[in-house]
Amino acid sequence: MSHKIAIVTGGAIGLGFAISQKLVNEEIKVVIIGRDEQKLLSAKHILGSLCTYRIFDLSNLTGIPDLVKDIYNEFGQIDILINNAGINMKKPFIEVTDEDFDSIIQINLSAVFAISREVVKKMLISKKGSIVNISSMASQYGIPKVIAYTAAKSAIEGMTRAMASELSPIGIRINCVAPGFIKTAMSAKALDSDPERKQKVLSRTPMEQMGEPEDVAEAVYYFCSEGAKYVTGVVMPVDGGNSIGF
Repeated sequence: MSHKIAIVTGGAIGLGFAISQKLVNEEIKVVIIGRDEQKLLSAKHILGSLCTYRIFDLSNLTGIPDLVKDIYNEFGQIDILINNAGINMKKPFIEVTDEDFDSIIQINLSAVFAISREVVKKMLISKKGSIVNISSMASQYGIPKVIAYTAAKSAIEGMTRAMASELSPIGIRINCVAPGFIKTAMSAKALDSDPERKQKVLSRTPMEQMGEPEDVAEAVYYFCSEGAKYVTGVVMPVDGGNSIGF
């Protein structure tokens, strides 16, 4: 086939959409996965003929094997997987219930494992492929009131290294991008309503500004490209220096 095939979970909005757009611009055919058909249709309209979509709730772990099989059967290959989909919950530690914790872990960690496992089974056929996980600054240092999200993203980074160690000898590279404070609708809503927190964010970011979704997309594409053919098991912060700021 003339085009590589990429799967981007949560690819219709925010960082996922920026990643999908970058891949399409590089002539990669993208399958975006999400729960909201209207958002998927809107993204496909913008991304054009190199984009297709699947309506799927990644909390349905038992349905993931059939999802991946369906995509593979349609395109005959899966070259790239971007594990971008995720949910967050801001709650004081002692108010987080077991159900709260499990729901965040299921989408942000268990689903990443399950879809990666099924995609790797297909990548093993061609003995090549690239998987990029999306982590967070929450895995770099402690942020209050996001305990489940932090646990999941910290685990994602450990899983990235373990997968890379096991799968890279077979030709499948695994890397991770850890975004800092990026200008998205979600972050804008959170920070614009809390000027004190926004100032704290900027004051400890050496570049003194928030990033753009395209900054994350460029990093993700690098890991997928031939330019990174000798790079695996890496966690790259894209945060304007926030993780090392004082």
